[in-house]
Amino acid sequence: MKSAFNKIAAGIEDAIAFAGGDETRARVVNPVDIKALRKRIGKSQNEFSNDFKLPLGTLRDWEQHRREPDTGSKVYLSMIEADPEGVKQILAKV
Repeated sequence: MKSAFNKIAAGIEDAIAFAGGDETRARVVNPVDIKALRKRIGKSQNEFSNDFKLPLGTLRDWEQHRREPDTGSKVYLSMIEADPEGVKQILAKV
């Protein structure tokens, strides 16, 4: 079993490699242009917010770059980008 020190050292090595351009040692979630996505699927902010169960204020903050989505939200937005109707169908079941 690795010691805590070895785990921390490995994490620092991964961070240094990532900062140097090596994306194989990190999970990278590409940014989603939320406003462009919303417009591409033909939704107003209110409709997008309602359809995908996102707080309207949060959506506005993301679009105006006052805040950035966290990793989980970025994944969710990527799913919406890939298949907006599929995501809406899943949300209708839960």
